[in-house]
Amino acid sequence: SCGLSPAAASAAARSVRIRDRDRADAVRALLREYGFSEAEVARTVRQDPVLLSFDPDRTIRPKLDFFLSLGFEPRFLAAEPHILARSLDNHLVPCIEFLRGILGSDDSVRTAVCRVPRALLVDLDNNMRPAVEAFRRHGLPEESIAKLLLIHMGVLMVPLDRIAEAFEDLKELGLSVTDTAFLYSFRVICSLKRETWVRKVALYRSFGVREADLLRAFKTQPTILLVSDESLKKKFRFYLDLLKLDIDDVMAQPMTLSLSLEKNVMPRCAVLSLLMREGKIERKMNLLPALLSNSTVFSERFVWKYAKDVPDVIKAFEGKIKF
Repeated sequence: SCGLSPAAASAAARSVRIRDRDRADAVRALLREYGFSEAEVARTVRQDPVLLSFDPDRTIRPKLDFFLSLGFEPRFLAAEPHILARSLDNHLVPCIEFLRGILGSDDSVRTAVCRVPRALLVDLDNNMRPAVEAFRRHGLPEESIAKLLLIHMGVLMVPLDRIAEAFEDLKELGLSVTDTAFLYSFRVICSLKRETWVRKVALYRSFGVREADLLRAFKTQPTILLVSDESLKKKFRFYLDLLKLDIDDVMAQPMTLSLSLEKNVMPRCAVLSLLMREGKIERKMNLLPALLSNSTVFSERFVWKYAKDVPDVIKAFEGKIKF
């Protein structure tokens, strides 16, 4: 009745015994009252079915009101409903006050928490405070700590020994805490195990990438190390084997490795290929600037400009004509 599939309902039933159907229905009604859609109610029940046994007015409503007072849309909790199971006075309020002391405003707290809601689950004294103290010990200025939490508050969930390793790893790569790329690089390094870093380097080298070029690309676009191995292989094969691009040119523009082949690169290639066949653009044009331009610039330059003479460019840009 909560919108779960039979399998999901069976799994949820193993986590909670509903002794009061009226209370469970009241919890669902309360969530809808605060703007949860039926899909979000179902998601909440699926992820944390124990909430159906809570007193809606005494236990859940005060938490929803608390987040509402901070400017949150309470429905953001559908992304991480376990937050509603945490104590308001003993956990949520102290954590928010701690974050406000670092970030400076409710607006910034709201932005940081909404980006990584699960980070609000970690313990204040065992995780949040020690992590921030570790950032300070390693020389990160207060304004940089605030920016780091805005970028990805999940760094508060990283074990202290991994935080220390991350600072050491970035120091060895020649990155100082004052470098503009440091915070984004730190966020990426913290999410990788050291053995994963070694494996990624080996994978890049297998395609002919020099380690110096990889480090340069990482400093420019740290998220290239978050691309899965299979996705990375697929992209390299596409750029090198199909488009006949040079590996040095690809690594000089590391954004190419972060773009989606299916949603971004291949539809653009379909447009360019069609225009080349029709003689509208040069066959030997430099592809990378076109592939990396923003959607508006690309569509104006290659789609709408030729749409009258070559109508299929619109279908190609929409992915309806495959490259």
